[in-house]
Amino acid sequence: MNREEIESKVRTFLIEDLEVDEDVIVPDARLKEDLGIDSLDFVDIVVIVEKNFGFKIKPEEMSGVKTLKDFCDYIGRKTC
Repeated sequence: MNREEIESKVRTFLIEDLEVDEDVIVPDARLKEDLGIDSLDFVDIVVIVEKNFGFKIKPEEMSGVKTLKDFCDYIGRKTC
């Protein structure tokens, strides 16, 4: 899966499933502060990522993931 496909899928589930405003979805957006993703949303993200990308998120691997770009990079590493 290439970077464009990852970003497209992430963008889609942020808008459709988590109801994030499309205007704030930019690579440098911080997941918590800018996109408003909280711990309950994170539970949803775990399920969505498993369904869309075929792997389970390990919380310890997410410790350095702060921005949307970081998150897409993480998915890219796990799916290659």
